[in-house]
Amino acid sequence: MAHHKSAKKRILQTAVKTERNRYYRTRIKNITKAVHEAVVASDKVAATAAFSIANKQIHSLVSKGFIKKTTAARKVSRLHKLVNAIEAA
Repeated sequence: MAHHKSAKKRILQTAVKTERNRYYRTRIKNITKAVHEAVVASDKVAATAAFSIANKQIHSLVSKGFIKKTTAARKVSRLHKLVNAIEAA
């Protein structure tokens, strides 16, 4: 257990950051899952709507510094390929 005031503060700060990061990680998983479910259902309208939301949410996490710009671009690109594949099928 921490004995110094600064160490106690770091423990509290870490707990807050961990909770915030857990929320964002879960958010990314849920929005990508919504796109995947719409693609599996072959619903182009729903997939496009879900992709639009996912794109906005993922890029907002970049501005907050949660994920890197290249990571966001990769995730969005993969989702976009899935949505576009519905037309071809």
